[in-house]
Amino acid sequence: MQPLETRTDYTHGQLDVLDVLDSPLEQLQMWLSEAAEANILEPNGMTISTVRQGMPSSRVVLLRGLDTGLVFYTNYLSRKGTDIASNAFVAANFWWAALERQVRIEGKLEKVSAAESDAYFASRPFESQLASAASPQSQVVERHVLEQMVTDLRATHVDSMPRPAHWGGFRLVPTYFEFWQGRKARLHDRIAFVLEAGIWRKERLAP
Repeated sequence: MQPLETRTDYTHGQLDVLDVLDSPLEQLQMWLSEAAEANILEPNGMTISTVRQGMPSSRVVLLRGLDTGLVFYTNYLSRKGTDIASNAFVAANFWWAALERQVRIEGKLEKVSAAESDAYFASRPFESQLASAASPQSQVVERHVLEQMVTDLRATHVDSMPRPAHWGGFRLVPTYFEFWQGRKARLHDRIAFVLEAGIWRKERLAP
């Protein structure tokens, strides 16, 4: 197989230390809003990378909240959930090709409160509630068995159901951000935020 020789020259924008907000969370919110306005598919899709016994594992999840950290929801018994139980330090990444931007985040995960998980689960469509409650996520399963699990739950619940104990939210409490803007001739802009003694320090990195 020959290596891919495709090359793209990024010309959409530029980024300077003076351009970014002092709060990386507010900067991320602004870029998320701009990604949504650009009609990017799933602008809140972020890759979460966990590590178990030195082996990394990545998958895309949907950002569902942005406050003191980045909130997403999952099955606590899934591969990612059990990884997090053994090592709560993770990395996250957003990539918006149309805007020639990406954001890298590092930090530690903590569970959101039961009340937060309950409220979000109750806001989900009924079919999504059924799927989350029925699925033995990350385990080997036949499709017809999975569908029967959903059917069995539907038979005992009319239009809503309580959140199962194995499902809930995590909040990524960040210690590092990097905002990347593609530039011409591979001289990309990289602005990093490093948390030091509770204060975010901004700096430019070489591409």
